Amino acid sequence: MGLLSKFFTNCAHPKGGMGRAMLKFMNWCHALLTNWGLSFVEIKDGWTMLDIGCGGGATLQRLLKRSENGKVYGIDISEESVAKAKKVNAEVLDKQVFVCQGSAEKLPYENGMFDLVTAVETVYFWPHLPDCLQEVRRVLKHGGHFAIMVEVVDNDSKWTNVVNGMTAYSPEQLKDMLDEAGFIHTESHSRKPSYATIVGMNP
Repeated sequence: MGLLSKFFTNCAHPKGGMGRAMLKFMNWCHALLTNWGLSFVEIKDGWTMLDIGCGGGATLQRLLKRSENGKVYGIDISEESVAKAKKVNAEVLDKQVFVCQGSAEKLPYENGMFDLVTAVETVYFWPHLPDCLQEVRRVLKHGGHFAIMVEVVDNDSKWTNVVNGMTAYSPEQLKDMLDEAGFIHTESHSRKPSYATIVGMNP
């Protein structure tokens, strides 16, 4: 594996010094996509929210700023990511922000717990994506929203050749998958150069 490939493969599961560098990079470079994507959800005060694949924890901060008296949970498969997210949110950790290690395949949360679930630049790495979408539905409240934000939207993208274990989906594919999973009122939004946000509601 080349150095470039090794660095960007840390997107999926950050480890060690290279993983810590990637987490800093992701916290910075995902800001524009995340802020734009969240504009399609009318976040209300007091919401309980979950960010799957929370990475370095910056999205947790952005969610909390949008919901007074809200609570935000973050989960990531990477031990390095969990440590970074906890550090970034240290002031409100275990008060308004709660972070743990785990997978989208089996979320350690109660049924109907969340008003909003987000996934920023992470569904590329979810195994058995349809099963993961059912897990998202399980933990969402009735009427709760799921927002997927992606930047790589081309199945033939150079990124899938660089990052091990990555599958890129088009916005149309993701919308269809949400529809098939039982989400309603699904919408797909695009912005140049390659941003996409797909939002669905749990019935």
